[in-house]
Amino acid sequence: MILTVIDGIPLYSTIEEALQWGNSRMLTGYHTHVYEGQTGYMGGSSHSTATNTSSSTSSSSGGGGGGY
Repeated sequence: MILTVIDGIPLYSTIEEALQWGNSRMLTGYHTHVYEGQTGYMGGSSHSTATNTSSSTSSSSGGGGGGY
């Protein structure tokens, strides 16, 4: 279950969900955040690793393709 989204990255209630999200984006490990008093799990060994991967993915998939 997603607890919230931080910087475009989902924060999950279980480690397994975080690892699955990370694996699908070629990330290893997980890190934690506290949201409303509950520890949540985010894919990627650090927040900067998770957000850098997300940013590069979203910027490469956005834009372009117009005018055809």
